[in-house]
Amino acid sequence: MNDTIPTDIVSAFTPTGRLRASINLGNPILANRDPAGGDPTGVSIDLARAFAQRLGVEVELVVFDTAGKSVDAVKAEQADIGFFAIDPLRGEGIRFTAPYVLIEGAYLVRNGSLLKDNAEVDRAGRSVMVGKGSAYDLYLTRELKAATILRAPSSPAVVDTFLAENAEVAAGVKQQLEADAARIGGLRLLPGRFMVIQQAMGTPTSRGDAAQAVLADFVESMKAGGFVADALKRHGIQGAAVAPARGA
Repeated sequence: MNDTIPTDIVSAFTPTGRLRASINLGNPILANRDPAGGDPTGVSIDLARAFAQRLGVEVELVVFDTAGKSVDAVKAEQADIGFFAIDPLRGEGIRFTAPYVLIEGAYLVRNGSLLKDNAEVDRAGRSVMVGKGSAYDLYLTRELKAATILRAPSSPAVVDTFLAENAEVAAGVKQQLEADAARIGGLRLLPGRFMVIQQAMGTPTSRGDAAQAVLADFVESMKAGGFVADALKRHGIQGAAVAPARGA
């Protein structure tokens, strides 16, 4: 048992005796399947294992293919912590830390598209494909006023679904879109970004203020001590930045 975190806080995080960490494989910056068939790997898994070690307990990875399912697991208390993009709709039932990583959201189009700028996307008659329940889905549902939003089953399936359904624009994690463009060919990203995603850790609201504070302090220590930066480098993640210190 950890000597620095009170027993009641450890118990609040581990009602089953283990720390159940909800892992979303829909965001390749944070988690990926092990090609050899083992446990998933990535920044979020590294953080989950480090937090379990700090609590003095074992970790159990609860793995999902979409952000929406991962969020639902924490809200339903089928998991004790999770790794999510901060969004107002997700705040119901989940207490978030400050972000630990900042990720860019980008648009992708076919090479022959007349679109040249992000500001041209939100026009009547245009269709934008997003991953259902993703941070991009939640954000663009609020922000787009004229374009039609279409939803792929998951974020990794966005570009293939965009092509299959003949949508005009695909929206998602910049790195995922770049990889798909290289894989498929004939596609390009619009310059810049349409949003910055703040990736944070979260725990069910019912675990209490003290537990949330411990998780928030953990995230700050992982940023300040270089753990997050080292994890991004170790997993070969390009284009994501360590978030600034809380309140900075």
